[in-house]
Amino acid sequence: MKTHELCCIGHITLDKVITPEKSVHMPGGTAFYFSQAISRFNDIDYALVTALGEPEMHVVNDLRLKSIEVSVVPSKHSVCFENIYGENQNDRTQRVTAKADPFKTADLSGVEASIIHVGALLADDFSLETIKYLSRKGLISVDSQGYLREVRDKNVYAVDWEDKLEALEYIHFLKANEQEMKILTGYREVTDAAKQLYDWGAKEVLITLGSLGSVIYDGRVFYRIPAYITEKVTDATGCGDTYVTGYLYQRAKGTEIEEAGCFAAAMSTLKIEESGPFKGSKEEVMHCMRTSTTRFPSITG
Repeated sequence: MKTHELCCIGHITLDKVITPEKSVHMPGGTAFYFSQAISRFNDIDYALVTALGEPEMHVVNDLRLKSIEVSVVPSKHSVCFENIYGENQNDRTQRVTAKADPFKTADLSGVEASIIHVGALLADDFSLETIKYLSRKGLISVDSQGYLREVRDKNVYAVDWEDKLEALEYIHFLKANEQEMKILTGYREVTDAAKQLYDWGAKEVLITLGSLGSVIYDGRVFYRIPAYITEKVTDATGCGDTYVTGYLYQRAKGTEIEEAGCFAAAMSTLKIEESGPFKGSKEEVMHCMRTSTTRFPSITG
C-alpha cells in the first residue's frame, strides 16, 4: 500500500458566504480549501478522502482535473454551511442547513500517509475510535474548530471537545484560534493555553491570532510567527485551513517549525485578499514573506 507524504480527510461542503458587500455560493470545507491550496504545489505526494452528496460530485471531478488523488465515501447529503461576516472579518456567524454522514474506520482502511490532517467540520464527524485508528497510519493533525461546533436546529453553538483529553494523546499537530483555545483550556493567555494543550498530548500546538499573527509551541520554544499585513481583506473563509495547509506542506517537506509557520502565515495573507481558496504560487508566498510589513504577536510567559 502506498504511503503518501500528506493526506486530508474531510467533507466537502456547499457554502453560502454572506459579507456586507455580497452573497456568494461556493464549495467549501477543510477538505476543499486544503486540496485547492495544496494543488498549487507540484512537489508533494498528496491524497484526499472526502464524503459528499451526489449533486456535489462535480467538485471532486474538478479536483481530479488538477491531478489530485481523491477517494470518495458515499454520503446521502453534503454539509451545507452559511457563513455570515460583519465588517470585522474575524467575526463570523454560522448555520448548518444539512449534514453529511460521519467518517468510520471502515471508510479509511486505504489511508496511509506520513501526515494525516483530520478536517472535522462538526463535533460528530470523526469519533475518538477513528482518531485512534488513524494514528496508527501516520502523524495526526487536527484543527480543533470542528470539534467545538455543535448543531442544534441548524444553528451552530460553541461547545467543549468531549473527548479532548483522550484524543489529544493521539494528535501530533493541533491548531486552535484564540477563542477555541479558551474553550478548550479555560486559559486566556496564549502561553498558558499552549502549555496545557501540549501537556494533554499534542506535540506541536498552533495558536492563530488573526491579524495579530500566531504562536507555535513544541514543548520547548514558543515560536512567534508574524502576520503579513495586507490592505485588501476580501474573504476570511478558509484562512485557517490555508494556514494549516501551508504549515503541514512545509513540515512534510522537512522544513523547521518557525519557517513553516511563516510560510503558512504568508499563504493566509494571500488567500484573504481573494474570495475562494488560495490561488497563489510558492514563489508568491516567498515574495510575501520577504517584502510584506509584519506584525508579531505579543505573548507573556
